[in-house]
Amino acid sequence: MTAASRRTASTESSVGGGGPLVRVELIVNGAAVSAEVETRTLLVHFLREVLGLTGTHIGCDTSGCGACTVLLDGRPVKSCTVLAVQAQGGQVRTVEGLEANGTLSPVQEAFLEAHGLQCGFCTPGMMMTATALLAKHPHPTETEIREAIRGNLCRCTGYVNIVKAIQLADRKMHPSGPSESA
Repeated sequence: MTAASRRTASTESSVGGGGPLVRVELIVNGAAVSAEVETRTLLVHFLREVLGLTGTHIGCDTSGCGACTVLLDGRPVKSCTVLAVQAQGGQVRTVEGLEANGTLSPVQEAFLEAHGLQCGFCTPGMMMTATALLAKHPHPTETEIREAIRGNLCRCTGYVNIVKAIQLADRKMHPSGPSESA
């Protein structure tokens, strides 16, 4: 599906199996989008199936893993627990929206440089959580970073390099202050 066709999805591309439809209009990664979906459609399914933004992962469907974390009006939310209609009129940012004009964000660069990923499944959720943390709280301590990412599970890394990546991202975003080393 092209970006232009994603902006307005019709009932033929709605998610669900025949329940009541509602038009959802919001801003996703800076672009206005509108689609008719069932009232029970989760935001994660709206993003993945209607808009084709598959960087938001589905890991557990119970809000336990954080792989589906996106920013809704600047706050990290687990999109498997938010109905698309609840996001109505809001601004959603997904991992696809972190880069700008082909340039990685400081968080994306830091995850790459500090080896903050292995299999990559948790990475989009970790990056979105880190982005929100650093926007709200520059120069977090290691303890504050670990507290922020506690709702995001990683089964590969043991979190050491994820914490280092977030500290590096902080230094890239806020070079004038401290960022505790691991």
